[in-house]
Amino acid sequence: MNSTFFRLPVRRLATVATVMALAAGPVTLTGAGPAYAADDHGRASAVTLRTGLDVSLLNKSVNVPLAVSLNEVQAPQSAEETTLTARLDAVNGGRPFSVLRAEVAHAKATTSATKAEAASTLVHARLHVPGLPLLAVIEVEQITSKATCEVGEKPVATAAIPGSVTVLGERVNLTAEGSADVKVPGVGEVRLDLSSTRTTARSAAATALELKVSVNPSKLNVAEVDGTLTLAEAACKTPAPASAPASEPAPASEPAPASEPASEPAAGAQPPADASAPRADAKPQGAVTEERLAETGGDSTTPYLVGGGIALLVAGGGAVVLARRRG
Repeated sequence: MNSTFFRLPVRRLATVATVMALAAGPVTLTGAGPAYAADDHGRASAVTLRTGLDVSLLNKSVNVPLAVSLNEVQAPQSAEETTLTARLDAVNGGRPFSVLRAEVAHAKATTSATKAEAASTLVHARLHVPGLPLLAVIEVEQITSKATCEVGEKPVATAAIPGSVTVLGERVNLTAEGSADVKVPGVGEVRLDLSSTRTTARSAAATALELKVSVNPSKLNVAEVDGTLTLAEAACKTPAPASAPASEPAPASEPAPASEPASEPAAGAQPPADASAPRADAKPQGAVTEERLAETGGDSTTPYLVGGGIALLVAGGGAVVLARRRG
């Protein structure tokens, strides 16, 4: 009885010591691995038409927002739709009405590790607002915008517009940049901002045409339409350069420098046993240096493993002695 009673704690003690030693080993050997930053592949987006209009109704003192878009994409994506319809309550009897019709309306956005690019194109397009079902706010032959952001290169944004457009039924000659104002009595006013481009160190954006509209149609229960229309827009952001792997962690202790020649012994001190041995190769006794660890195949974690092994041996020996005494 006594033997069984006391041997069980001894076995448990040995088991706990073993588990602790094995658990301590991996902890001392584990180190932080190299860190790699996630690559930023940049961004790209494109849209052929975006509206931000407020529509005032004749029989209600409220504004109804008209916020729609055609072919709005973000990389990696592309779209090609040639018509856009919308429907607003109390406008056109609640039936859908045409906002844009075009022969070609295409938007594309792509990204990779080294380049982000976006482009938008409109060909033979007619744009309408609520209350003007027959008279187009603008008619364009072809407009395009493009933005390119490439690693190591300056971002580029370009926009191309035709020499003339038709605004509220009137022919308007355009320049490469700047703005134009068109006023039509009894209908309203349209301001065109032409070929707007913006670039920074890592981004680019281009808009072929932006229209600020204020019209008074007085048809289809619409009293007034105010807001902004954006045609053929593209934007991008340059991908971040590939990250280099982080450097390996520094060793726990620096290698001990070569010992300096020993100073003269103090008075009364015993001289070394072999004074003729070269002192340049002497190493401190009782210290384990990085150089000696390298010679034996060890590393900076070896002392911890040795200590764990010694503790395990001591615990096992004590367990055996105690078991024999109790036996």
